[in-house]
Amino acid sequence: MNNSPTPQQAGDRLARVRARRPRVHCLMNTVVQKFVADGITAIGAIPSMTSSPDEIVGFVSKADVLVVNLGTLDADRRKVIELAVEVANDHGKPWVLDPVHSDYSPVRLEFAKTLIARRPTVLRGNSAEMALFGDIGETLKIETGAHDRLTDGARTGTVRNGHRWMADVTGTGCLSGGVIAAFLAVEPDAMAAAAAALAATGVAAEQAAEHARGPGSFAVAFLDALSALTPDELSLHGRIDHEI
Repeated sequence: MNNSPTPQQAGDRLARVRARRPRVHCLMNTVVQKFVADGITAIGAIPSMTSSPDEIVGFVSKADVLVVNLGTLDADRRKVIELAVEVANDHGKPWVLDPVHSDYSPVRLEFAKTLIARRPTVLRGNSAEMALFGDIGETLKIETGAHDRLTDGARTGTVRNGHRWMADVTGTGCLSGGVIAAFLAVEPDAMAAAAAALAATGVAAEQAAEHARGPGSFAVAFLDALSALTPDELSLHGRIDHEI
């Protein structure tokens, strides 16, 4: 039986997100918090962003899924991340790790490796970041770029949607981690969830580019397109290739 994700399944997952409105807690790069929160809301989920050590246990406990982004990392943030991951694992919640700029900082790289040892559901990053990590067991590994490549060890897939202006807007990659998390909250198969989420952001980017004049207007149009995207449009325009 072929259990690889399809565009038709992606449309169904989008409908599930819109119906269930999962709560996504983000320990996010502080540069892009508002953009990510707006994008998660646009796709149909509910974001929260606190990094307070006094609040993190309560927020992660009540969330459906956690996103950990290593941008703007400092000592206090490291402690909160460790606590959030512990809570997510103790409660059996899926979580996404984005090892932002681990290729720039040996200290950040070592921290990322300690987090990977705690078995995130998804690890996503660009080619330079992902080249730093070898076998990560059952964790879904996503290498983003012009095309996004996914593998869980047994299956490999490529999502071919997107637009070049995504690379010119700070935070689109961080936002994709949040959207992946929202889809993980309604789909236990991480490969299916992530492929659907990446197709959704990619199709929205393609639609946004039709109305934008450059990266600035694209960022606004992208949020509009995420909000307006329908399951039928995602099923029709999603481009997901796979190999077994």
